[in-house]
Amino acid sequence: MTDNLKYDQCCPEFQPELWQDKITEWNNKKFIRDTVCTFMYMPMNFGKVMRRLDARVRNEKAEVPDWLCLSEHTSKWKMNLYLAVDKNIPDTENISLTGKFFSRVYEGPFKDTGKWIKDYEAASKEKGHTIKKWYMWYTTCPKCAKKYGKNYVVVIGKIE
Repeated sequence: MTDNLKYDQCCPEFQPELWQDKITEWNNKKFIRDTVCTFMYMPMNFGKVMRRLDARVRNEKAEVPDWLCLSEHTSKWKMNLYLAVDKNIPDTENISLTGKFFSRVYEGPFKDTGKWIKDYEAASKEKGHTIKKWYMWYTTCPKCAKKYGKNYVVVIGKIE
């Protein structure tokens, strides 16, 4: 996964059409959870946490479906990461998500996040969705975003 940057590709190329304006139903979709320290929402130890999660997944010979990793900012100082897995991982916080989720894809610099959120809120409202919980999916690491020439971010919300 992302801890071994000696390979030409650490992140697969993202396919935005698979996530643009889609509603996905998850029934006990498996994730492992960890926490990232942030300073004014900027991640401070994201890489370290991803390497730790990656090592746990690799040790158990597990898979990461869609390379899906959701970020949930809980404050200016903390962010939860939810890495999708295909099986429970020992000695790790295993959780599952169930419900309907609406996703919309954005591309550009992270400074546009405020614009993306406003657009996502408007699109959700227009479609009649009430957002219960928000997640961001940063689809590639900065190195791969530069390599591919695109910095895709997906906003995923649990909806009613």
